[in-house]
Amino acid sequence: MDSAAGQFLGMVGIDLWVFAGLAIAALATAFISAVAGTAGGLILLAIMAFVFPPVLLIPIHTVVQLASSTSMAVSRWRYLMRATVLPFTVGSIIGAAIGGQIFVSLPESILQMILGLSILALAWIPKIARFGPDRGRFVFAGFLATFLGIFISATGTLLGAFTNAIAPDRRNHIATLGGLMTIVHIVKIIAFGVLGVGFGSYAPLMAAMIVTSVAGTYLGKVALDRIPERLFRIAFQVILTALALRLIWIAAISL
Repeated sequence: MDSAAGQFLGMVGIDLWVFAGLAIAALATAFISAVAGTAGGLILLAIMAFVFPPVLLIPIHTVVQLASSTSMAVSRWRYLMRATVLPFTVGSIIGAAIGGQIFVSLPESILQMILGLSILALAWIPKIARFGPDRGRFVFAGFLATFLGIFISATGTLLGAFTNAIAPDRRNHIATLGGLMTIVHIVKIIAFGVLGVGFGSYAPLMAAMIVTSVAGTYLGKVALDRIPERLFRIAFQVILTALALRLIWIAAISL
């Protein structure tokens, strides 16, 4: 990130317009997540990749998404499928312990390539069929979501395939996805702290994005049944594909 780009409130590479733009992006993408259950985190990740290198992008995005996921879970708390929480947490801790050690050793171009390819895969991934007992499946889901989340941060689309497979209705899916992604983000933040990844100087930006993401989640809850889902899905995949291809291109020319 180029320090000449700005230094608003002491944040290198951030000027007033970038600050405002990212705050608005957090609101819009939290709105999308609250309506669709997934997608918002991926879109925000792709937008933030224009501003931050991966070593800063992942931790900052994780903090912002923690607020969004928590507000999703809290707003629909009574629909949370609680049997998934304990096995998922066990898998999540294992995933963070393994993924964190690999994260700090990878060069920036490799991380960008992982980001781009993973966004493409998550944007176009088919629904994952049910396999095995729920408890074992959610240990695996916790491991996978957190291990991959260390590198690509936004794994809600992948995890959504697991929660959707057992959810009686959409509210159960969204509440459980929000709750489980909250666990993923908390475990990842602890892992980044243990590894000494420094991003505290961006606290003003993270605070603003948290406030707007919570507002976006509330607005999304209100509008949940009013947006044509098919049109949204098509637009979402086109935008993500374009942004992911940009990341892959940047990484490829840096290798």
